Amino acid sequence: MNKYEALYIITPEIDDEATKTTVEKFSQLVSANGGMVEKVDEWGRRRLAYEIDYKSEGYYVLMHFEGDSELPREMERNFKNDENIIRFVVVRREA
Repeated sequence: MNKYEALYIITPEIDDEATKTTVEKFSQLVSANGGMVEKVDEWGRRRLAYEIDYKSEGYYVLMHFEGDSELPREMERNFKNDENIIRFVVVRREA
């Protein structure tokens, strides 16, 4: 299994409960696809380096996980389809 990390930014317009639900959704997605979540760091609301869709803040989440080589593609597909995600990046970590 390969090690990956995903950094994603959630839109600031949703409430705290919806933010927690979104974070939990992506953690469960990893588990449902045979992966294992190592750590989820919620950085909280931070200012963006530049405005994205007229938003100047976002809720940052960094997730470390393990999985097979198809899991990052599935994660990216789900990030693109979720309207609460502003930006995301999934990269492979060195073991």
